[in-house]
Amino acid sequence: MEVFEEYLARINDPVHRTRMDEILSWVAKKFPDLAPRIAWNQPVFTHHGTFIIGFSIAKHHIAAAPERAGINRFSDEIVKAGYEHTKELVRIPWTLPVDFSLLSKMIAFNIRDKADCLTFWRKEQKIPKQ
Repeated sequence: MEVFEEYLARINDPVHRTRMDEILSWVAKKFPDLAPRIAWNQPVFTHHGTFIIGFSIAKHHIAAAPERAGINRFSDEIVKAGYEHTKELVRIPWTLPVDFSLLSKMIAFNIRDKADCLTFWRKEQKIPKQ
C-alpha cells in the first residue's frame, strides 16, 4: 500500500517491518472500505472520516489502538490472546503471533459502533464487556 511505504521503509528491523506490513496489508484487504492514512507519524485506518484503528511499533511490541471502547469491549479476549493492554492500546509482542481474529472483531466493532459518528474520535462512553 503506497500510503504506508515511507513509514514502513523507516522501520530498521526487517522482521518488524515485515510484521507491520503484514498487519497493514491484512487490514486493507479484509476491510477495503477503510481509508488508510498516516496521522501522528503512524498508520491509521478511518471510515467516513472517523478513526477506526491505528498501529505503531515499539522495541518489544506492535501497539494496536482501537480507542478505549474497543479495549473495554474486548479486554478479556486481549488477555486470553496473551497480550497486555492499557486504556488506549493493545501490545502485541514481537514474540507472539498476531491474533487476526481478535483484530477483526475490534475493527468490525468500531465500524459498527461508529457508524453514525460525525467526529474523528468518539465521545467516551462505557461499553460493556462481552
